[in-house]
Amino acid sequence: MKARFLVAAVLAAMLAVAATTASGGTSRTQADKIVVWLQNDAQNGWPEAVALANSNFKAQHPGVTVDVQYQSWGNHLQKLDAGLAGGDAPDVIELGNSEMTKYMAAGAFKTLTQSAFPNNKTWLQGLKSSCQYNGKLYGVPYYAGARAVIYRKDQYKGAGITSTPKSLAQFMADGKKLMKKYGKDSGYSAIYFPGKYWYAAMSFVYDFGGQIAVRKGGSWKGTLNSPQALAGLNQVARIAKTLTRASRTTDEANPQQALVFAKGKVGSFIGNGWEWPYALDEKLGDPALAPVVGAYPMPSHTPGKIMPGFLGGSDLAVPVTTKNQALAVDWIKAFTSTAAESEIAKAGNIANTTKLLAFNAAHR
Repeated sequence: MKARFLVAAVLAAMLAVAATTASGGTSRTQADKIVVWLQNDAQNGWPEAVALANSNFKAQHPGVTVDVQYQSWGNHLQKLDAGLAGGDAPDVIELGNSEMTKYMAAGAFKTLTQSAFPNNKTWLQGLKSSCQYNGKLYGVPYYAGARAVIYRKDQYKGAGITSTPKSLAQFMADGKKLMKKYGKDSGYSAIYFPGKYWYAAMSFVYDFGGQIAVRKGGSWKGTLNSPQALAGLNQVARIAKTLTRASRTTDEANPQQALVFAKGKVGSFIGNGWEWPYALDEKLGDPALAPVVGAYPMPSHTPGKIMPGFLGGSDLAVPVTTKNQALAVDWIKAFTSTAAESEIAKAGNIANTTKLLAFNAAHR
């Protein structure tokens, strides 16, 4: 909790500096352009949705140019902090759903009116919650991703595995078969599982009955030291010791795990739906793998059940430092329209609205 308050205090100070800078006239004042920061996932995975949003926005605002600047997950928060401090933050920014809270608490984002946005009554609850703080809305759900095991069917067959696992014990046994068959290559991993891939690790914690934290008496208490949480983390440690040769000091995004998978020395990885197309991309991955790539849900330690998934996803927000807030809101409306969200779903993501659940299922 101390760390959270420290971050909030630092951000508040940065915003005060930014506000002073803006009043001094050095911030961007022209309304002929808006700057949008999206992660490079959109650039590579669903550029059609971005193009559609820009086209519809420009039809509404003919004299305004949209400058979409693609960011990396590895340093986008540092760039945002610097932008807020210097009065040069973008007009619209994408944040991961687990990154929103500290900025909302610090007052870094404009409060929004839910009814102003498309499909606002049917937003995915998990994403909607990540956009709210103290009863106010500071972001708009963008998309979600449900994680599954993406695997090489040909490697499984080569190792004598005839069906996908229905329990964690079977998953581990299959992994050992893969390592026995292909593990003489020192770069091979039955499952690519880097040491800082905590999104996947937390699924193991919850599968064994643990939690990250619990709320008691108005405050949060970490519970990763509970017997249940430790049981899940110990299982992750077993995978690290026996089934993967991924670095213990990196995460799933650096390097991007789907691209590591595409190089051929990985039997499987736990990834979001949008990562599958990455692996097959003609420029970044290997399209020749398309016939031999499949997916299945990560099995629970309880046979016949599925391991709980950590809902990944992104939200869109408007920094309070921008003078183009109305234009920023209109661009977000265009980018989260039913038509644009349908394009996002085609890329293997989960759209931000339950109205497109059937569409999601058909394109996953």
